[in-house]
Amino acid sequence: MKNLFLLRHAKAISTSEALRDSDRSLSDQGRKQAELVGKCLKQKNIGLDLVLSSTALRARETADLVLTAAERVTELRYDQRIYEASAKQLLEVVSEIEEEKKEVLLVGHNPGIEELLKRLTGRFESMGTATLAKIAFRAADWTGAVAEEGDLKWLFKAQLAG
Repeated sequence: MKNLFLLRHAKAISTSEALRDSDRSLSDQGRKQAELVGKCLKQKNIGLDLVLSSTALRARETADLVLTAAERVTELRYDQRIYEASAKQLLEVVSEIEEEKKEVLLVGHNPGIEELLKRLTGRFESMGTATLAKIAFRAADWTGAVAEEGDLKWLFKAQLAG
């Protein structure tokens, strides 16, 4: 059994002409959202074997803050292919995960994350910033996992009060 956690990065600062999109950092709200996602993982006692993150600054910051708040130390890989990736490109990244990795978090961007969720589960769900989805697969390896329909177990949307 494999569990894939899809996470759209947390809220980033606004786009500006002086800043490349990939260099946008998290806003204060985004940092709080990422911490909430991490606390969710900790509360659910999810032990991640691997985190795959886009190389964009906001995704890297999200991954770091989530792991810190979850109190998890695990392998963290940054993959340029995740930035601005389509569902098809994300499937390729997922299919290359080593068989022994059972629980994997993928930190990426829309629209690719929403498209991947739909492709893997047959369900469309809105993946706003800092939305985490758990998808379970019966497959023994990741190539098999992406070839079958996954079961969307739950969604967590990091909502801030007030």
